[in-house]
Amino acid sequence: MSQYNPKSALPEVENVRIAIATAEWNTHITGALRDDAVKMLKDYGLTDDDIATVDVPGAVELTFAASKLIESGNFDAVIVIGCVIKGDTPHFDYVCQSVTQGITQLNADCDIPVIFGVLTVNEEQQALDRVAGGKGKEFAETALKMVAFNRIADDL
Repeated sequence: MSQYNPKSALPEVENVRIAIATAEWNTHITGALRDDAVKMLKDYGLTDDDIATVDVPGAVELTFAASKLIESGNFDAVIVIGCVIKGDTPHFDYVCQSVTQGITQLNADCDIPVIFGVLTVNEEQQALDRVAGGKGKEFAETALKMVAFNRIADDL
């Protein structure tokens, strides 16, 4: 498993609103990732009013949720959280491809970043290891860094 080593401290950004859309499939994993992301954002200084969380049935629905959250104009970044565990059918490949392409398209077309927090693993233990390794926190850190980047880019 790769290790995340941020090259820089978190930027200081003010007046930030973050939305988190979480898939209900594998909720023991996705819920823990979301909770870790929320905790990190609160440790950074965001309040409950600065963080919106919504649930959707599965990973494929994350793209629609992110699109609607972006359209609301209320957020500086959207984090999508899901967990797709490989099974014996090609369903895994279709779901992973769909959500990856959907989130990539949103990032290319929209004015705010969508953070890809979808675990795609071969077995449940790999996902649990990523939860224990702080992936939820990483999603939140990435959101804050991309908000800062977006604000700098707007000024260029």
